[in-house]
Amino acid sequence: MIGLPKDPVLLLSVVNTKLRDRYLTLDDLCEDMQADKDEITNKLKGIGYEYDESGHQFV
Repeated sequence: MIGLPKDPVLLLSVVNTKLRDRYLTLDDLCEDMQADKDEITNKLKGIGYEYDESGHQFV
């Protein structure tokens, strides 16, 4: 995950901010940042968050 924090809580904050301010979808974020979507979703699922496609954020 280039440029993304390893800590899940920090990752949540950064990803949701980027989704709100810059990217329309998680796929767009992952493609642009060369990040693994499964790695992000699994890390955030581990702290109780899942991606809400309609809201474009992890909740």
